Amino acid sequence: MVTARTTPPPDPILDRLLAIGELLQRDMGRAFAGTALTPSRVHLLWVLQHRGPLTQRALSEELGITPRSVSALVDALEPLGYLRRAPHPEDRRAVLVTLTPLAGEMMARMQRDHGALDDEIRSAVAPVDRAAFERGLDAVLAKLAELYAGGSPAYDDVEPAGDE
Repeated sequence: MVTARTTPPPDPILDRLLAIGELLQRDMGRAFAGTALTPSRVHLLWVLQHRGPLTQRALSEELGITPRSVSALVDALEPLGYLRRAPHPEDRRAVLVTLTPLAGEMMARMQRDHGALDDEIRSAVAPVDRAAFERGLDAVLAKLAELYAGGSPAYDDVEPAGDE
């Protein structure tokens, strides 16, 4: 008896998005291997590159992390020569975190590489489909932001309590 072969269903969209995220994370890990940069450190540098000098409080808000975490990141990046703290010109109690020339050079290179990767990704989509592809990405991003605005799903109720 011959059985009909069926084509497996395509991976769910979320699985493909997670695979894309994993590839991008792996690429970032390879790109910064051998440096003192981590995804968190790069994120802070990226924010400063695009927003300009900021106080640590503003960095905390922009990055969505605690002020203590920002302090740890700045404390790690400053001796490496990526950042410097400078007095705020209008608030003598505040300190501005600014990029150094080394960080500027690194961020300019990253922006060039970002542009090249963006071009490669665009070229993977047929020109006639690019506008729809971008609208779809925007819609997915907006939906994920909306869904996770109130928090992520939690699974801490699945595991037994650790007080045995």
